[in-house]
Amino acid sequence: MSEARTISFLLNGEAVSAEILPHHSLVDVLQRQFDLFGARESCGQGMCGCCTVLVDDRAVSGCLFLAAFADGSEVVTVEHLGRDGLSDVQEAFIAAGAFQCGFCTPGFVLMTHQLLDEHRDPDDETIRHYLAGNLCRCAAYPEIVEAVKIAARKRKTGATG
Repeated sequence: MSEARTISFLLNGEAVSAEILPHHSLVDVLQRQFDLFGARESCGQGMCGCCTVLVDDRAVSGCLFLAAFADGSEVVTVEHLGRDGLSDVQEAFIAAGAFQCGFCTPGFVLMTHQLLDEHRDPDDETIRHYLAGNLCRCAAYPEIVEAVKIAARKRKTGATG
């Protein structure tokens, strides 16, 4: 029988600890122990991007990422982006109407943040390739691509939220 253990990590800028079992996923721990529901399990296979969180500045599928691997790491969820008002990416998603039901939006927002950190001025092909691991069942893809372009322009001009 597996024993529980305590892990410690930075969660949205704050030092936290969590009691976990070896099979607990990061999204389970975020929801059950920290009441953070932006990352959502949808497919349970790491194929849709709804459970995206950033671990040490890299996007991971929170449904597959074992919580034990977060020990000593920095974890950022979509809730952290809005701590001081909307981020440039969140503002761009609103401006472009890049969501319908909103279920996939947190994952797309986090992936877009990572994309723009790596590619200051991505073209359509780069955007589509980078976001290919995120699925929108409402098919808001044209608006999502436009939101990425709007956020990239905001970052270039320094107009961040």
